[in-house]
Amino acid sequence: MGLLRRLFGFGRRAGSAASSTGHDESAEAARRAELFWRRWEELLPQVGSALGDGVPQRVDHQIAEAVALLHPGLNFSIERGREAIYALVITAQADPELRVYTDAWRAAAPTTDSLWEYHDAVPPVPDPREVTVNLGGRRYPLEEVRVSALFDEARHLVDVAVYHPGFAELAGNEREALTFLPLHAALGEKLAADRIGRVETAERLPENAVDLVVFRDRVRVFDTEGTEPPGADPGPR
Repeated sequence: MGLLRRLFGFGRRAGSAASSTGHDESAEAARRAELFWRRWEELLPQVGSALGDGVPQRVDHQIAEAVALLHPGLNFSIERGREAIYALVITAQADPELRVYTDAWRAAAPTTDSLWEYHDAVPPVPDPREVTVNLGGRRYPLEEVRVSALFDEARHLVDVAVYHPGFAELAGNEREALTFLPLHAALGEKLAADRIGRVETAERLPENAVDLVVFRDRVRVFDTEGTEPPGADPGPR
Protein backbone atom coordinates (compact mmCIF):
# COMPACT_ATOMS: atom_id res chain seq x y z
CA MET A 1 0.00 0.00 0.00
CA GLY A 2 1.05 3.61 0.25
CA LEU A 3 4.51 4.31 1.58
CA LEU A 4 3.58 7.77 2.79
CA ARG A 5 0.24 9.33 3.67
CA ARG A 6 -2.40 6.80 2.67
CA LEU A 7 -5.82 7.97 1.48
CA PHE A 8 -8.82 5.94 2.49
CA GLY A 9 -11.83 8.21 3.01
CA PHE A 10 -13.57 8.95 -0.25
CA GLY A 11 -16.85 10.29 -1.55
CA ARG A 12 -18.10 12.05 -4.62
CA ARG A 13 -18.23 15.81 -4.36
CA ALA A 14 -21.28 17.70 -5.50
CA GLY A 15 -21.15 18.16 -9.24
CA SER A 16 -19.15 15.41 -10.89
CA ALA A 17 -18.28 17.38 -14.00
CA ALA A 18 -15.13 19.46 -13.87
CA SER A 19 -15.85 23.12 -13.28
CA SER A 20 -14.90 25.61 -15.94
CA THR A 21 -11.74 27.54 -15.25
CA GLY A 22 -10.60 30.78 -16.79
CA HIS A 23 -7.30 31.50 -18.44
CA ASP A 24 -5.99 33.23 -15.31
CA GLU A 25 -6.57 30.18 -13.11
CA SER A 26 -4.97 27.85 -15.65
CA ALA A 27 -1.95 30.13 -15.85
CA GLU A 28 -1.71 30.26 -12.07
CA ALA A 29 -1.98 26.48 -11.87
CA ALA A 30 0.83 26.14 -14.40
CA ARG A 31 2.99 28.55 -12.38
CA ARG A 32 2.37 26.58 -9.20
CA ALA A 33 3.11 23.30 -10.95
CA GLU A 34 6.49 24.69 -11.99
CA LEU A 35 7.20 25.64 -8.37
CA PHE A 36 6.29 22.14 -7.22
CA TRP A 37 8.49 20.35 -9.74
CA ARG A 38 11.41 22.62 -8.93
CA ARG A 39 11.03 21.78 -5.24
CA TRP A 40 10.54 18.06 -5.98
CA GLU A 41 13.84 17.98 -7.87
CA GLU A 42 15.54 19.46 -4.81
CA LEU A 43 13.87 16.93 -2.50
CA LEU A 44 14.61 13.82 -4.56
CA PRO A 45 17.92 12.93 -2.83
CA GLN A 46 16.22 13.14 0.60
CA VAL A 47 13.19 11.18 -0.62
CA GLY A 48 15.36 8.47 -2.14
CA SER A 49 17.41 8.18 1.03
CA ALA A 50 14.31 7.93 3.24
CA LEU A 51 12.75 5.26 1.03
CA GLY A 52 16.01 3.35 0.87
CA ASP A 53 16.27 3.41 4.68
CA GLY A 54 12.68 2.22 5.04
CA VAL A 55 11.60 5.36 6.91
CA PRO A 56 9.50 7.29 4.36
CA GLN A 57 7.85 9.32 7.11
CA ARG A 58 11.14 11.17 7.46
CA VAL A 59 10.26 13.29 4.40
CA ASP A 60 6.49 13.37 4.88
CA HIS A 61 6.54 17.00 6.06
CA GLN A 62 8.81 18.24 3.29
CA ILE A 63 6.66 16.64 0.57
CA ALA A 64 3.50 18.03 2.18
CA GLU A 65 5.01 21.51 2.01
CA ALA A 66 5.86 21.00 -1.66
CA VAL A 67 2.34 19.84 -2.44
CA ALA A 68 0.96 22.92 -0.67
CA LEU A 69 2.89 25.03 -3.18
CA LEU A 70 0.62 23.49 -5.82
CA HIS A 71 -2.56 23.80 -3.72
CA PRO A 72 -3.16 23.25 0.02
CA GLY A 73 -6.34 21.26 -0.70
CA LEU A 74 -4.51 18.43 -2.48
CA ASN A 75 -3.42 15.11 -0.98
CA PHE A 76 -0.42 12.98 -1.80
CA SER A 77 0.92 9.49 -1.36
CA ILE A 78 3.88 7.48 -2.56
CA GLU A 79 2.84 4.10 -3.89
CA ARG A 80 4.53 1.14 -5.47
CA GLY A 81 4.70 1.86 -9.18
CA ARG A 82 3.23 -0.20 -11.96
CA GLU A 83 6.14 0.37 -14.39
CA ALA A 84 8.59 2.27 -12.19
CA ILE A 85 9.64 1.32 -8.66
CA TYR A 86 7.70 4.20 -7.06
CA ALA A 87 4.68 6.27 -7.99
CA LEU A 88 4.08 9.79 -6.73
CA VAL A 89 0.34 10.43 -6.50
CA ILE A 90 -1.14 13.90 -6.06
CA THR A 91 -4.90 13.89 -6.00
CA ALA A 92 -7.83 16.25 -5.67
CA GLN A 93 -9.99 13.37 -4.36
CA ALA A 94 -12.63 14.01 -7.04
CA ASP A 95 -13.00 17.71 -6.20
CA PRO A 96 -13.69 19.36 -9.61
CA GLU A 97 -12.54 22.77 -8.39
CA LEU A 98 -9.02 21.43 -7.84
CA ARG A 99 -8.77 19.52 -11.11
CA VAL A 100 -7.08 22.45 -12.88
CA TYR A 101 -4.14 22.12 -10.47
CA THR A 102 -3.69 18.37 -10.83
CA ASP A 103 -4.05 18.72 -14.62
CA ALA A 104 -1.28 21.34 -14.69
CA TRP A 105 0.87 19.23 -12.35
CA ARG A 106 0.46 16.14 -14.51
CA ALA A 107 1.12 18.06 -17.73
CA ALA A 108 4.42 19.36 -16.34
CA ALA A 109 5.53 16.03 -14.86
CA PRO A 110 8.86 14.53 -15.91
CA THR A 111 8.88 11.52 -18.21
CA THR A 112 8.40 8.24 -16.38
CA ASP A 113 11.68 6.43 -15.79
CA SER A 114 12.70 3.23 -14.04
CA LEU A 115 12.44 4.85 -10.59
CA TRP A 116 9.43 7.21 -10.67
CA GLU A 117 6.03 7.49 -12.30
CA TYR A 118 3.34 10.08 -11.60
CA HIS A 119 -0.45 9.82 -11.17
CA ASP A 120 -3.26 12.26 -10.42
CA ALA A 121 -5.31 9.56 -8.68
CA VAL A 122 -4.40 6.58 -6.48
CA PRO A 123 -4.17 3.60 -8.86
CA PRO A 124 -5.54 0.16 -8.02
CA VAL A 125 -3.21 -2.43 -6.56
CA PRO A 126 -2.47 -5.16 -9.14
CA ASP A 127 -3.62 -7.88 -6.74
CA PRO A 128 -5.21 -6.45 -3.57
CA ARG A 129 -5.31 -9.94 -2.04
CA GLU A 130 -1.54 -9.68 -1.55
CA VAL A 131 -1.86 -6.54 0.61
CA THR A 132 -1.73 -6.61 4.40
CA VAL A 133 -2.93 -3.62 6.44
CA ASN A 134 -1.38 -2.79 9.82
CA LEU A 135 -3.88 -1.38 12.31
CA GLY A 136 -3.50 -1.08 16.06
CA GLY A 137 -0.33 -3.18 16.00
CA ARG A 138 -2.04 -6.08 14.22
CA ARG A 139 -1.94 -7.28 10.62
CA TYR A 140 -5.07 -7.72 8.53
CA PRO A 141 -4.61 -9.46 5.17
CA LEU A 142 -6.96 -8.17 2.48
CA GLU A 143 -7.21 -11.66 1.03
CA GLU A 144 -9.74 -12.25 3.83
CA VAL A 145 -11.97 -9.35 2.71
CA ARG A 146 -15.31 -10.26 1.15
CA VAL A 147 -17.62 -7.78 -0.56
CA SER A 148 -21.32 -8.05 -1.26
CA ALA A 149 -22.48 -5.62 -3.93
CA LEU A 150 -25.78 -4.26 -5.20
CA PHE A 151 -25.51 -2.85 -8.71
CA ASP A 152 -28.01 -0.02 -9.15
CA GLU A 153 -28.42 0.58 -12.88
CA ALA A 154 -30.65 3.63 -12.39
CA ARG A 155 -28.05 5.44 -10.27
CA HIS A 156 -25.09 3.77 -12.01
CA LEU A 157 -23.66 3.17 -8.55
CA VAL A 158 -22.65 0.12 -6.57
CA ASP A 159 -23.75 -0.15 -2.93
CA VAL A 160 -21.47 -2.47 -0.96
CA ALA A 161 -21.15 -4.31 2.32
CA VAL A 162 -17.54 -5.04 3.26
CA TYR A 163 -16.64 -7.92 5.58
CA HIS A 164 -13.39 -8.87 7.28
CA PRO A 165 -13.14 -11.31 10.21
CA GLY A 166 -10.91 -8.76 11.94
CA PHE A 167 -13.80 -6.30 12.33
CA ALA A 168 -14.71 -8.03 15.59
CA GLU A 169 -11.57 -6.66 17.28
CA LEU A 170 -11.65 -3.18 15.74
CA ALA A 171 -13.71 -0.06 16.37
CA GLY A 172 -13.95 3.55 15.24
CA ASN A 173 -11.40 4.85 12.75
CA GLU A 174 -9.55 1.55 12.51
CA ARG A 175 -12.69 -0.31 11.50
CA GLU A 176 -13.50 2.44 9.01
CA ALA A 177 -10.01 2.15 7.55
CA LEU A 178 -10.36 -1.61 7.08
CA THR A 179 -13.72 -0.99 5.39
CA PHE A 180 -12.56 1.63 2.87
CA LEU A 181 -8.92 0.67 2.22
CA PRO A 182 -9.84 -2.58 0.43
CA LEU A 183 -12.16 -0.66 -1.94
CA HIS A 184 -9.42 1.80 -2.85
CA ALA A 185 -6.88 -1.00 -3.22
CA ALA A 186 -9.13 -2.97 -5.54
CA LEU A 187 -10.65 -0.17 -7.63
CA GLY A 188 -8.26 2.75 -7.40
CA GLU A 189 -9.39 6.22 -6.43
CA LYS A 190 -11.14 7.23 -9.65
CA LEU A 191 -13.29 4.15 -10.13
CA ALA A 192 -14.16 4.07 -6.43
CA ALA A 193 -15.19 7.73 -6.47
CA ASP A 194 -17.25 7.31 -9.64
CA ARG A 195 -19.07 4.07 -8.90
CA ILE A 196 -19.20 3.33 -5.16
CA GLY A 197 -22.42 4.50 -3.51
CA ARG A 198 -23.36 3.42 0.01
CA VAL A 199 -20.74 1.55 2.02
CA GLU A 200 -21.57 -0.65 5.00
CA THR A 201 -19.37 -2.55 7.42
CA ALA A 202 -20.75 -6.09 7.61
CA GLU A 203 -20.64 -7.72 11.05
CA ARG A 204 -21.22 -11.15 9.50
CA LEU A 205 -20.21 -12.63 6.18
CA PRO A 206 -22.92 -11.64 3.68
CA GLU A 207 -24.41 -14.23 1.37
CA ASN A 208 -22.81 -14.40 -2.08
CA ALA A 209 -19.92 -12.13 -1.04
CA VAL A 210 -16.81 -12.35 -3.24
CA ASP A 211 -13.13 -11.54 -2.91
CA LEU A 212 -11.67 -8.21 -4.02
CA VAL A 213 -10.49 -9.34 -7.45
CA VAL A 214 -13.88 -10.78 -8.45
CA PHE A 215 -15.54 -7.65 -7.06
CA ARG A 216 -13.22 -5.41 -9.10
CA ASP A 217 -13.91 -7.37 -12.30
CA ARG A 218 -17.65 -6.95 -11.83
CA VAL A 219 -17.41 -3.23 -11.07
CA ARG A 220 -15.30 -2.68 -14.18
CA VAL A 221 -17.91 -4.43 -16.33
CA PHE A 222 -20.63 -2.34 -14.71
CA ASP A 223 -18.62 0.84 -15.26
CA THR A 224 -18.20 0.24 -18.99
CA GLU A 225 -21.54 -1.41 -19.82
CA GLY A 226 -23.83 0.21 -17.27
CA THR A 227 -25.64 -3.06 -16.56
CA GLU A 228 -25.40 -5.59 -13.76
CA PRO A 229 -22.52 -7.94 -14.58
CA PRO A 230 -23.12 -11.69 -14.98
CA GLY A 231 -22.77 -13.58 -11.72
CA ALA A 232 -23.38 -10.52 -9.55
CA ASP A 233 -24.81 -11.28 -6.14
CA PRO A 234 -28.14 -9.88 -4.96
CA GLY A 235 -26.39 -7.25 -2.86
CA PRO A 236 -26.13 -6.26 0.79
CA ARG A 237 -29.15 -6.85 2.99
